[in-house]
Amino acid sequence: MKLLSKIVILSFMMILTNYGCSNSTTPETEAKDDFTYFVEQFGDIRILKYRLPGFEDLSLQQKEYVYYLSQAALAGRDILWDQNFRYNLLIRKTLEAIIDSYSGDRNSADYKVFMTYVKKVFFANGIHHHYSSDKFIPGFSKEYLLTLLNGSDQSKLPLEPGLTVDKFALFLTPVLFDDSLFARKVEQREGADMVAGSASNFYEQVTQKEVEELYAGKKDPADPRPVSTGLNSKVTRVKGKIAEELYRSGGLYGAAIDEIIGWLLKAATVAESEMQKKEIEILIDYYKTGDLGKWDDYNVAWAGNTQSMVDYINGFIETYEDPLGMKATWEAIVNYTDVEASKRTAVITANAQWFEDNSPIMPQYRKEKVTGVAAKVINIAMLGGDCYPASPLGINLPNADWIRREVGSKSVTLANISAAYDIASQGNGFLEEFAFNAGEVERVKKYRSVSDALHTDLHECVGHASGKLAEGTDPNALKNYASPLEEARADLFALYYMTDKKMTELGLFPDGQAGEVAYDDYLRNGLITQIVRIKPGKDIEQAHMRCRSMISHWVFEKGKAENVVEVISRDSKTYVKINDYQKLRSLFGELLKEIQRIKSEGDFEAGKKLIEEFGVKIDQQLHAEVLDRYAKLNLAPYTGFVNPVLLPVYDSDGRITDVKVEYTDDYLGQMMNYGKNYSYLPTKN
Repeated sequence: MKLLSKIVILSFMMILTNYGCSNSTTPETEAKDDFTYFVEQFGDIRILKYRLPGFEDLSLQQKEYVYYLSQAALAGRDILWDQNFRYNLLIRKTLEAIIDSYSGDRNSADYKVFMTYVKKVFFANGIHHHYSSDKFIPGFSKEYLLTLLNGSDQSKLPLEPGLTVDKFALFLTPVLFDDSLFARKVEQREGADMVAGSASNFYEQVTQKEVEELYAGKKDPADPRPVSTGLNSKVTRVKGKIAEELYRSGGLYGAAIDEIIGWLLKAATVAESEMQKKEIEILIDYYKTGDLGKWDDYNVAWAGNTQSMVDYINGFIETYEDPLGMKATWEAIVNYTDVEASKRTAVITANAQWFEDNSPIMPQYRKEKVTGVAAKVINIAMLGGDCYPASPLGINLPNADWIRREVGSKSVTLANISAAYDIASQGNGFLEEFAFNAGEVERVKKYRSVSDALHTDLHECVGHASGKLAEGTDPNALKNYASPLEEARADLFALYYMTDKKMTELGLFPDGQAGEVAYDDYLRNGLITQIVRIKPGKDIEQAHMRCRSMISHWVFEKGKAENVVEVISRDSKTYVKINDYQKLRSLFGELLKEIQRIKSEGDFEAGKKLIEEFGVKIDQQLHAEVLDRYAKLNLAPYTGFVNPVLLPVYDSDGRITDVKVEYTDDYLGQMMNYGKNYSYLPTKN
């Protein structure tokens, strides 16, 4: 995608400088009709609601379609938890049992610390931080864990027959508390065995060398339409031999996949067109067989269906959590088109060939004909899997280069998710603290909304859709650096055009200052503010953060001779000041040209050098300063969402006559409800 980009999900990109929400709502965090977006804040996380504008205007058939797809989006939740770490389901069900049945003092300080830990684990879909990949270490003691287990209904605990609470605690304690055991979900340190060192559950009892040798023998460099080798399987050792377990009905994750299939079958009965019904049937066939050729068939059909009002994503898609960048986590969203806002993306896609032809990349790596770029602005109706509770802001799919080349791709901007971020972040003081001066603050407030939207649109609609591989280049040649480099490529494509006069000629910007605001926001974020998400002494690990850091530090270093960008200290505080926006644009273009060459030629060493030299390390003195300034704002650097509740209304014959929307303020309640009603996989210990 990546899912916030190609779907990373930019991936998996937040509004560039709106990183927080205060502990209590204020008038600025409410919509004009008193809809309150803020739900709660705990630790470094805030939870928001998102609205479903215009949902009531959908036809009954469309509402029913959304409902069935939303149930399919929730049915695969267990899959992601297990993919993230092999003991996650066991841990989650233990936590749920304690919350449900603990008979001790729920008002004690220890229990409150326990509940904060629980909420963080629920947010991350496991015991490793969703962004940093580090394991959460509980703030309560090992002894208190035993107190919680002994004080809970043992029939609700996931105990194997004959296993006592004491023995269960003996097993669970090091898993949770030992910071050297399963320490990182994704290990990317240079020189490490990234497979053996990662806690993610894509591999078991195998090494990086063994996995690379396994897949090297499965690839045909001459195949113009290669399948996404290894995308939907776990590599393990069976009777001493390396083997793959496919994610499919009757195979690994089969019980949850069968539930997904059941809801997709219902959705197919009310699909908006025969084309959409056919694509769902192909997806079901893929889930039944695990055949990656069928996954490609589905993506070809899905990418070609650009006319439906209601759409969805459902499958094993993004590879961010695999240290080798091959295996995909399960994710799902359900959405419907924002017709009015989509007029903006229509302008971009209508001019996609112009953007490609005028990009600064080498001519041989431009697409002679940009194919099938379909873009919309959408409203999310349901988030699931790796899109929940943390959501992307933009999506571009499919990921396979040959499908994007021959068929095209779909790009979407998530309007109601972006709106929730915007409204809930107004007046939180973050911009005022880190912007260079009051003039910059006012300019950002004036232009940010349109600037952020266009950056996301360009990133998704034409950034990821641009460029091509040289003949014979392995799509997986960049390995663990592929994701940050791909995000950088799309970001740079967008940044390069943000200050182009074409933006005002097309009516996308009111004037050139809107593009300059995008530059201010991006460099302030990449050089300074995004590190509020990182613990002291740690490196940058997450792909999108590495992307932004690499771009920002590269242009800063390359522009030093002409003082293009300054990092200024004033009153013991660090700020970023751009002195020459057009020279900065040229630097963005220069870096875009090099990254496109790296991708097109599969130049692993050059890509590695860019990321490691400019995207990973943090100045520790600056880090301490920024963390101190940020702490005083009482904000949270990470944001997630509770889903709305879709309630079907039935007539006396059991037919759906309407689907109502309810909004919940109960984050923990939603997590417990999902654990009770959408849990289909067994636990393991």
